[in-house]
Amino acid sequence: MAGKLGLSDRVFAGVRSRKLLATVEAGLDRVEESLARELRSADALADATSRYLYEAGGKRVRPMLAMLTAQLGEGIGDDVVDAATALEMTHLGSLYHDDVMDGADVRRGVPSAQTVWGNNVAILTGDLLFSRASQIMARHGERAIRLQADTFERLVLGQMHETVGPQPGDDPVAFYLHVLSDKTGSLIATAAEAGVIFSRGPQEYETPMRVFGEKAGVAFQLLDDVIDLSADPDETGKVPGTDLRAGVPTMPYLLLGQRTDAASVDLHARIEQGVEAIADGADPEILDEPLALLRAHEATDATLDLAHQWSNEAIDALGPVPDGAVREALTRFAQAVADRSS
Repeated sequence: MAGKLGLSDRVFAGVRSRKLLATVEAGLDRVEESLARELRSADALADATSRYLYEAGGKRVRPMLAMLTAQLGEGIGDDVVDAATALEMTHLGSLYHDDVMDGADVRRGVPSAQTVWGNNVAILTGDLLFSRASQIMARHGERAIRLQADTFERLVLGQMHETVGPQPGDDPVAFYLHVLSDKTGSLIATAAEAGVIFSRGPQEYETPMRVFGEKAGVAFQLLDDVIDLSADPDETGKVPGTDLRAGVPTMPYLLLGQRTDAASVDLHARIEQGVEAIADGADPEILDEPLALLRAHEATDATLDLAHQWSNEAIDALGPVPDGAVREALTRFAQAVADRSS
């Protein structure tokens, strides 16, 4: 399972990480079995739609992080596996909704759910997954329910703010970073914190793990903004520039908008005009050349620098965690999510 991440060679480098890798892989196998079981439904339609994106694969970043931070407590027990399962199901549910709102045609290398069953069924499938995740958390008491509810609230607020966009007087870059913290960082933060909570680890590690996860989550999404511009759909599982073609701003585009040189102003205008034309029915290929130029622009390099900055802040949050294989793996995790090409 860890091999699915494309991160395992870096996260678990070094002699003292070998035993940790075996432990995390065993935990991920248990999460995978739990997901397969929890996603099954007696209703044929619900069974097919609920399992669709799960069976398409995925990085399982959130369960991996929970398996790692559980080593700061009593290790990977049934409670940790349940929490990791619920959080991954929450993530899956959010993908169904995201693809409807973004108008995405492809997810994880397969046609997005709404292109197969339509928007309504895709939205309802996401709702069903959120419900099942809540049922799993409800087995573990009030704190688990609140953790799930608070995380879900932030996911929704992040998506809502992204949908509405910045208001007059808002700084677009700061606004976008706040959206990322809610929409992506919150769930990764909860995964990191949940590993400690559900393994009955020391309470003093809970807040540092939550901060670590949120910072690493933002770094992860910033790099995804760069990868979204990749010319290779095998790398992204999506059409290059899917987000921008759908009118969803990404950090390279926002940073481009802050540049005042003539070439940057012109490129920003071309992309904006292309997005408007696509919304009116134009062929999405009209953005191929402008997006290729953005991919090579300094604003994209600046996005990579910003991802590394958030990664370093995540590492700084590990201060209270004792030296050892877990801290080393978490450090490498934060570095890897900000530079998945190396």
